[in-house]
This record gives sequence, C-alpha cells and structure tokens, in this order.
Amino acid sequence: MSVTVRLADVVAALGGVLHGDAGLAINRLAPLESADAASLSFLANPRYAAKMATSAAACVVVAPDQQALAVARGAAIVTADPYLYFARLTQWWAARTRAAAVPGVHASAVVEPGALIHASASVGPFTCVGAGARIGAGVVIGSHGHIGAGAAVGEGTRLAPRVTLGDACVVGARGILHSGVVVGADGFGFAPSQGTWVKIEQLGAVRIGDDVEIGANTCIDRGALDDTVLDDGVKLYNLIQVGHNVHIGAHSAMAGCVGIAGSAKIGKHCTAGGGAIILGHLELVDHVHITAATVVTRSILKPGQYSGLFPFDDNASWEKNAATLRQLHTLRDRIRALEKSTK
Repeated sequence: MSVTVRLADVVAALGGVLHGDAGLAINRLAPLESADAASLSFLANPRYAAKMATSAAACVVVAPDQQALAVARGAAIVTADPYLYFARLTQWWAARTRAAAVPGVHASAVVEPGALIHASASVGPFTCVGAGARIGAGVVIGSHGHIGAGAAVGEGTRLAPRVTLGDACVVGARGILHSGVVVGADGFGFAPSQGTWVKIEQLGAVRIGDDVEIGANTCIDRGALDDTVLDDGVKLYNLIQVGHNVHIGAHSAMAGCVGIAGSAKIGKHCTAGGGAIILGHLELVDHVHITAATVVTRSILKPGQYSGLFPFDDNASWEKNAATLRQLHTLRDRIRALEKSTK
C-alpha cells in the first residue's frame, strides 16, 4: 500500500524540529544512497555525512551537530537521537502502509472445545487452536500456526505463518514471533542407562513476557520441571537455541545463531553477538555483553564486555593449554623481569 504524507504530519506525530517546507510531500523512507526527491532519510553516524551532502533525499533526520550541513542541502528534521527517531518513524510508517489483518477465524482453521478467541483476533488458514487456549484482543496468527492446549497469546501479539506454541506455553502482549519459531518443544533431557538413553519428560512450560520479538526458526524449549522464562522486552534474532529452564532477563538481546544451554540464567540488559555460546547452569549478571562467537564457559558476575575463542583440541590437551593461556600475563611479567635482571 502506497502512502504520501507531509513533513508536517511526521513532526506532528513524532516530534523533532523541522527546518524546511512543512508541506513537502514524502512517499517513501529510504537510505541516503538510494533516496529520491520524495524520500525521507536519516543520518545516525557522522562518518556518513558525505553521503548526506550528495543525497537526493527530500529531507534528512539528523542530530543537532549535523544541522548546518543538513539544512544547507535541503529540508531537515533535527532530533537528539536520529536512529531512535528513525525506528519510531518506521513503526509509524508501517501502521499506514501495511494492510490490517481481518478479524475472525478462517474457515479452514480448527478450534478445539474450550478455546477462547477474542472477537478482534485474526486466526489464519489451516491453524489449530487447542482446547482451553486463550487468544487475546488484536492477536494475529498466521497460516499453518499451532497454538497448543491451554496456551495463551497476549493482546496485540503477532505470530507469523508456521509458528508453534506448545501446550500451556504463554506469550505476553505486543510480541512478534516470526515464521518457524517453536516455543515449547521438549528440552534435551536424557538419563544414561547401560549404553542407552532414558527420556526425562519435560513437565514445565515456557513463559514469555510483553514486547518480546523472536526471529525466524528460533527454538525455545520448555522446562524440565520449572518453566523456561523470557522476561519483558527480550529480543532474539534468527536460528537461536534456548535450552530448557533458561531464564533471560528483561530487555536482553541476542544475535543470530546464539546457543544457550539448559538452566543458564542471563540478567537484564545483556547482549550476545552472533554465534556466541553460553554453557548450561551459568549465571550472567545484568549488563553483560558477549561478543560474536565467544564461548562462555564460566559464570560472569561483573558487568562488562567479554570475548574469547580458543582452538578445538582433545579435552585433556585443551584444558592444559587453557590453564597455560590464563597464566600468559604473569609469565610475560616474569620474562620481562628476567630480561631486566640480565642486562
């Protein structure tokens, strides 16, 4: 759906100080490089100021320190945080350009007895809603979805096609679950017995708070006894594995292919870069930031940024080398002291 707005409309909705023609028409959002005379763009990093100077954008959202350069080339909206402004602008724009879901249950959907679906919710084709499930106001469930028995989806949450929400699992309000997400599969629990494996039934569930977004094909396992928990505002990207009984604190964010083993406890406002691994039963306090591909092998009890990658080896050799590596700083100081003593 195409839309045309005036700059005055944007500023009235989102704030900022407009320099230029308030009646200027905008029909798309675009990066500086591909923007045209009907585009609204933004500059968040001063390193790209040269691109702004040559951009054809009708208007650019900038910080106060870029105001003079932006106004010299055309219209500008000045705000303290252009990136945050742009994020809110995309939401405002999407609300005007995306077709609204049609309330109601598609004729091909299966709704089992006792399920409660709000009249304003939209349940797509070939979706199954289990017995006793609760679907809140304004919820959108895409085609081929599965909502298990006794599960619940909070107000305004959107489930893309092919999302699975297991029995008794709960997703809060205003969430977004992208295609292929599986919430509530069994955790990886088996007891060894004479060379075989005996399954440990996973009797917990998954509880997800409000304003959580989960990327495509991410899996969040149900707990063995207690629940797996994602608190409010957690953001997970694609292809992430969250093991059973993990607890992720509010507003933590994980990039693609992160793996979190069972019973790890991650604090609030933590981040993990792509491919990072957090081993089971560890604790990360609030405000811990793990860089990409880092393997976290011990609890982190002090906020900060952590990195580490060590070559694969047989375990006995790896442990010896890892122990030596941790002494390198002390060994360096000892060598320096010896060098000074021999001069």
